Amino acid sequence: MLTAGDKVAIVSPSRGLPEIFPGPYELGLRRLRDDFKLIPVEYPTTRVLRATPQERAADLHAAWSDPSIRAVIATIGGDDQLTVLKHLDPLVFQADPKPFFGYSDNTNLLNFLYSLGLPAFHGGSVMVQLGRGGAMHPDTERSLRAALFVPGEFELTPAEAWTDHDHDWSVPANLETEPPLFPGTGWTWQGSQAVSGRLWGGCLEILDWQLAVNHWMLPTDSYDGILFLETSEEMPSSETVYRILRNFGERGLLQRFDAVLWGRPKSWSLENHLTPAESVAYVTGQYLAVDRALMEYNPSAVVVKGLDIGHTDPAQILPYGGQARVDPVNQRVTVTY
Repeated sequence: MLTAGDKVAIVSPSRGLPEIFPGPYELGLRRLRDDFKLIPVEYPTTRVLRATPQERAADLHAAWSDPSIRAVIATIGGDDQLTVLKHLDPLVFQADPKPFFGYSDNTNLLNFLYSLGLPAFHGGSVMVQLGRGGAMHPDTERSLRAALFVPGEFELTPAEAWTDHDHDWSVPANLETEPPLFPGTGWTWQGSQAVSGRLWGGCLEILDWQLAVNHWMLPTDSYDGILFLETSEEMPSSETVYRILRNFGERGLLQRFDAVLWGRPKSWSLENHLTPAESVAYVTGQYLAVDRALMEYNPSAVVVKGLDIGHTDPAQILPYGGQARVDPVNQRVTVTY
């Protein structure tokens, strides 16, 4: 765990979007310094949009090799971090374990660190969560503070207010105002038996890519853990979601989990403005796809749908490979940071 005054590495393992969107990036850095009392340290590719995979890997090696750096935080995601993995030296990361925070395309690095038994956290990027317009969402801030500074159990809770409507970063005024929020919708529960186990998962599309190139890093023996999944702003169709889960099932992977946590689907983006009715239909379709796949491959799993754990706002932090408990009777989800 960190303390005030610690240095944290700020890296862009996927895309150096701070080069073209400095506003939310600088806002996120300011909150790290002023609100979290941490010292952000940038690296050569942090603000470089088209850095090569080798250059991005070198920044990761440098961050993990510096003993003064006590955590590593991604600026944002992207779509090609998969190409960085082959350039990473496991010995560098094992020599000085330190927590990594990221999500979306950073599922690649989360999974890489998991395979080495090293600490990581799903969620918390500089530009999105820390650089949110107006203020951080209080649920996100509470969760991130606990993950950074407070070891022990932390109860995830359904958001009282949320959104999946992005603020356009090209409009400077959006950095000064919080996005409008929708009323909370709660969680949907299936099952009756409490489950405890280690968390594994991430962004569904990224895990699908990892499987395609044989970078799937979950151990091949029985897992008996808790799977968590969420989808990105690219908004895959319900049929695509089902087919990916079907592929997991055919590989014998989906059925090895005792519980499944499914993140609230993002159903609106700057490139895809769905109407409220279309958004409801999209979310419903995705949930039905999840139900269909689990009924075929893992009908006994405890399932919780609608958690704020991914691309929607707020985004609570999950300890990747850490312990969690899912209690359907009391409708509680507890993680251990």
